[in-house]
Amino acid sequence: MSNSIEDDSFSKPVGRWSVYCYGVGHMLNDITSACWFTYLLLFLTEIGLSSRDAAIVMLSGQIADGLATICFGELIDRFGHFKIWHGAGSILVAVSFSSVFGGCLPCKVFSSFTSMVETVSYSTFAAVFNIGWAATQVSHMSMVSCITLNSTSRVVLASCRNAFTMVANLSLYGIAFIIFEVIKAKTPTDIENQYRWIAYLSIFIGCCFVVIFHLGTNEPSSKTGIHGNIVARISWTYWFLKILYYQVALVYTLTRLALNVSQAYLAFYVIDDLRMVQSSAKALVPAIIYISSFTVSLLLQEIAWNEKRLKAYYTAGGILWIFCGIAIVLLPQSMSLFVYAISIFIGIANALVTVTAVSMQNILIGQDLNGCAFVCGSLSFLDKMSCGLTLFVLQSYHSSSPMVAGNIASGHISITRYGLGLVPAFCSLVGIAVTWTMELRYPLYKPLVETLLE
Repeated sequence: MSNSIEDDSFSKPVGRWSVYCYGVGHMLNDITSACWFTYLLLFLTEIGLSSRDAAIVMLSGQIADGLATICFGELIDRFGHFKIWHGAGSILVAVSFSSVFGGCLPCKVFSSFTSMVETVSYSTFAAVFNIGWAATQVSHMSMVSCITLNSTSRVVLASCRNAFTMVANLSLYGIAFIIFEVIKAKTPTDIENQYRWIAYLSIFIGCCFVVIFHLGTNEPSSKTGIHGNIVARISWTYWFLKILYYQVALVYTLTRLALNVSQAYLAFYVIDDLRMVQSSAKALVPAIIYISSFTVSLLLQEIAWNEKRLKAYYTAGGILWIFCGIAIVLLPQSMSLFVYAISIFIGIANALVTVTAVSMQNILIGQDLNGCAFVCGSLSFLDKMSCGLTLFVLQSYHSSSPMVAGNIASGHISITRYGLGLVPAFCSLVGIAVTWTMELRYPLYKPLVETLLE
């Protein structure tokens, strides 16, 4: 009798308040990540670092993040305590992030402003920041599968998290727009002040939501099975023998690669290729993307999910990205205003592929809760390493790439158009093909008792 009650409580839909409290738990990571991918390369090149040195800083952070996700995934599977790892990672993020955009502290201490010292300094702070980021990400992502077995609720939790990711991004771009308007950058010191204030305000907003998450979310248990019995930690080889693991890993990695690389080159594209004003490049165009993505994420929470719908919605998002990628490559400077319309469709595509890719990850985990952190960590490792290496390669050629300036007929395509257009389009095409080879067999329970939208 007690077992059946526990099974029902674990498989029943998650309440609205619990969904919201979980969804805001990644806000600090999301707002700092948006700043990292949107502004890091731009910031470093604006203060005088070469494109290659800026790429080294980005790569060092991505490598540290990727390695840390594997370690934290193993530790969380062994010892549990999701909220402790989440809290510790959040503290490390809050303490270290301002140093990433706060200027070269060792340069001031040692009175040496050489490119090598600057690169080493920024790379060190980037690595520390990403280690804390990884602890928060892995613990938060793996909690979904341990909160409930209800597959629809798992998609809703992922969708709510994605919606608040959009809130975090919009908050960042709102802050950035105000800062760029108030503080005019005439010297490298002014540029450092701009990004320092963006970092401080982002950390403050993110920490407020971290507090809400910890107060409103109960610590789930990965050590107890659905019948209340203690189960052993699942070996890595268990996942490596599953074909679905490789399929989900590939789709998830391609999805994150498309989102992160496009985000990193969006500002460069609008400034260098379309020659639009700085405020549009640094804040307005990214904000449009995340407004549309936020809206779609909210609507996705109202859907009762099954295998066909997951595949169909991922395919729809991927096709949208393919068309957007082609439009980005071909868009001339004289028609630059069309980038606003393209941004709307990019936001829709991002929401569709992100929510469904994360949901596929949760279906892979299923009821194997004592391996959920390893799955999240290993997939994140692939995501971080592939993104870091891709950005390093693209950025290494960025300074020598021809400036398009709207003349597509010349036959030259800038690196920014490759990064923002062709890379996401290719990733989406391969992701769609892999998605339709999956067998996403997982029992769907009842949908949410009450909808998340009035």
